[in-house]
Amino acid sequence: QIQVEESGGGMVQGGGSLRLSCAATGRSFSAYAMAWFRQAPGKEREFVAAISWNGENTYYGDSVKGRFTISRGDARNTVYLQMASLKSEETAVYYCAAGRPWSESDYRTSQGYNYWGQGTQVTVSS
Repeated sequence: QIQVEESGGGMVQGGGSLRLSCAATGRSFSAYAMAWFRQAPGKEREFVAAISWNGENTYYGDSVKGRFTISRGDARNTVYLQMASLKSEETAVYYCAAGRPWSESDYRTSQGYNYWGQGTQVTVSS
């Protein structure tokens, strides 16, 4: 069983930066890919970024490419999402997920992940 917990959310002004953390516990966590998704009120859950189990491959949603960076901690049981140049429309609950996606398309969909955190709120003021 793997448990996932996010932290680091909060309020930030537009154009500012924020770093989210995701800690996972459980057997063989280091063998899992990790991802961040977000969901704004009244909208569907959106893929943000993902990283392979060994950190060698990263994937980003088009809207965050060049501004967000996903990375794994040295012990590989922690994943970070560094967000820069934040926009008010990126206000959402950000979720961390763990799984074993088979293809790049799987990395980008929620179906590729089995374990989810409770989410952390990010509010970007305009």
